[in-house]
Amino acid sequence: MRLRNIKNSEEIMKNSKYLIKEPHLYRGKWQDVFNNKKPIHLEIGIGLGNFILENAKKNPQINYIGVEKFTKVIVRALKKIEREEVPNLKLILIDALEIDNIFFKEIDCLFLNFSDPWPKDKHINRRLTSDVFIEKYQLILKRPFKIIQKTDNYKLYLYSLSQYQKYKFICQTIEYSLKNIPDNNIQTEYETKFLNQGNSIYKIDVSLS
Repeated sequence: MRLRNIKNSEEIMKNSKYLIKEPHLYRGKWQDVFNNKKPIHLEIGIGLGNFILENAKKNPQINYIGVEKFTKVIVRALKKIEREEVPNLKLILIDALEIDNIFFKEIDCLFLNFSDPWPKDKHINRRLTSDVFIEKYQLILKRPFKIIQKTDNYKLYLYSLSQYQKYKFICQTIEYSLKNIPDNNIQTEYETKFLNQGNSIYKIDVSLS
């Protein structure tokens, strides 16, 4: 996703009530941020924010946090979110490698939507379903938990499925296209693009009780 710089990005982030500026201060205390004890769902890599925003609007009984490492991406998402009133949504500007310094046993569900497949073997640890990240997920997720992953990359799908199975997670899979989109499916910007191109989407629902 190639995006142009946005004027006043720093000001937009500084003034946004949806961006948490010092997230490490809330490790283990994220329910205090929302001032309630509702479940917390986390998305790593928010794109333009459509998926997490629509989820937050449709599910006020759940708190949502989006993690994004690119300033240009998060500012565009903030501009979209600021037009709404979604008290159950917050964003964080960090690299996903830092998540275990930000959360501890408090995430109920994790979304991995159309993550970079990093196809070269030398980049395997950058995949969001590598051992590096799954070990971090086990530190931030509280049992019982769910991980929901979508990708259009078949090799990443197979790799991720084998990774989840290695960790003894329970997996359910589904493949769909534009002709058989699941009910109540909230699409990301990438998903809409890939479906319209005729691509198949591979979804893995992961759980551990």
